[in-house]
Amino acid sequence: MPENLQACSPEERLQQLDIVLPEPMAPVANYVPYVLHGGLLYISGQLPMGPEGLEYEGKVGGKFDVEEGQRAARLCALNILSQARAAVGSLDKIERCIRLGGFVNAGAGFRHHPAVINGASDLIVEVFGEERGKHVRIAVGADNLPFDAPVEIEALFAVK
Repeated sequence: MPENLQACSPEERLQQLDIVLPEPMAPVANYVPYVLHGGLLYISGQLPMGPEGLEYEGKVGGKFDVEEGQRAARLCALNILSQARAAVGSLDKIERCIRLGGFVNAGAGFRHHPAVINGASDLIVEVFGEERGKHVRIAVGADNLPFDAPVEIEALFAVK
């Protein structure tokens, strides 16, 4: 990360990185997109949704390679940040990212789940910096995901 970004707040980093967060997506089933409880912000699993809907559909290791899976994971992370901002008003109120849980819709024999989920982890570190952005994580392969999305990612943040 460039040194001039180290001292910036997460909201300033978004601007300097020319990242515009999407509008928060409404839930697609019977759940809420986030829960803020006891200083912890839980973000429901986010799919690689864009303004026109699901931007990626299919398996990683099948239709998509690792790099395309990473782009889908990055889009999931942008949606996570959008939900986080909606929950607390500003990403500057987030003390740190605690955990990401990543699920990869993987083709038979695919073994690079962690590399795919790095697409989301890398964005979180870009926005929050090393100290606040590094997190614990799980990267799991799945036979299928909702709407045949290649990736779904959930998050847990500590809030100031």
